[in-house]
Amino acid sequence: MRIHLGCQLTYQLAQPTPMIVNLNVHFSKAGRLERPDYLHTNPYVPVTSYRDSFGNWINRLVGPQGTFTIGTDTVIHDDGHADPVGYGAYQHPVEELPSDVMVYLLGSRYCETDLLSDEAWRLFGHIETGWDKVQAVCNFVHNHIHFDYMQARATRTAAETYNEGIGVCRDYTHLAVAFCRALNIPTRYCTGYISDVNLPQPWGEQDFCAWMEVYLSGRWWTFDPRNNAPRWGRILIAIGRDASDVPLTHTFGPNTLTGFKVWCEEVPEQGAAGWR
Repeated sequence: MRIHLGCQLTYQLAQPTPMIVNLNVHFSKAGRLERPDYLHTNPYVPVTSYRDSFGNWINRLVGPQGTFTIGTDTVIHDDGHADPVGYGAYQHPVEELPSDVMVYLLGSRYCETDLLSDEAWRLFGHIETGWDKVQAVCNFVHNHIHFDYMQARATRTAAETYNEGIGVCRDYTHLAVAFCRALNIPTRYCTGYISDVNLPQPWGEQDFCAWMEVYLSGRWWTFDPRNNAPRWGRILIAIGRDASDVPLTHTFGPNTLTGFKVWCEEVPEQGAAGWR
C-alpha cells in the first residue's frame, strides 16, 4: 500500500525567529520512503539537522520576519496491515527490564505518575498483568474522556485530563501513559500520521495524531487510547516521554500559526503526477 503524506504549516513571524522542527518520518520507517521527506521552506532558509536523545530527526532553522511556510511531502510504502495485536504479551518484572526502557517508567512533564499512582492501582490493580491490563487502561481512558478540539489546551496534563474528563488525542495518550507507568509498564509517547484507510466515509480533515507504545514480551506494541482500535497506515514521526519531548515545532519567539494542512492518504500503485 502506497500512502502519500506530508504537511504544510504557515507562520506569521514578528521578527527573525529560531525554530526546531520535528516533522520527518521516523528513521525506523525511512527505508520505506519513495523519496526523502526533506523539510522545505518558503522563503528558503538554511536548515541544519541532528538526532535528539530519543533518536528523532530534528531540524533547526531561523524563520524570517513575515510570512513563513514549512512542510514535507513524500510517499511511503506500508505493509497494508493493521496495528499488530498480541493478546498474550506479558509484563516484565521491573528488575528484568532492559536499562534503555527504564526512562519510560518515570514521571514526566505531562504524565504525573506520582499524582495518579493510587488511582491507577485502584482502577486496574486487580486486572491480570500484560496485554489485558494495558487494554483495560485504554478502554477506561477512551470512555472517560470526551473529545473536543475546541477545548484543547497545550498545558493540560494527565492528572488534569483525568479530573476534567475532556481533551484531544495527546490528552488521551498522556493519561494512558501515566496510568501504565504507574502500573510499572514502560510506556512511551508517539506522534505521527494515521490514515483513514478502511474506515467508513465521510472522512474529516487530517491532522497529526498521538498514541503510545508499551514494552511487553521484549518488544514495543502500539496502543491508541483515542481511537481504541487497530488502524491502518499509522506512520511514526517521533517518540519521547510525552509531548514536551516531541513538539512538531518549537519557536523561540512570538509567532502566529496562520495555516495548517496535513495529508495522509492511500494512492494508486503507480502514477505520481498531479499531487499537491
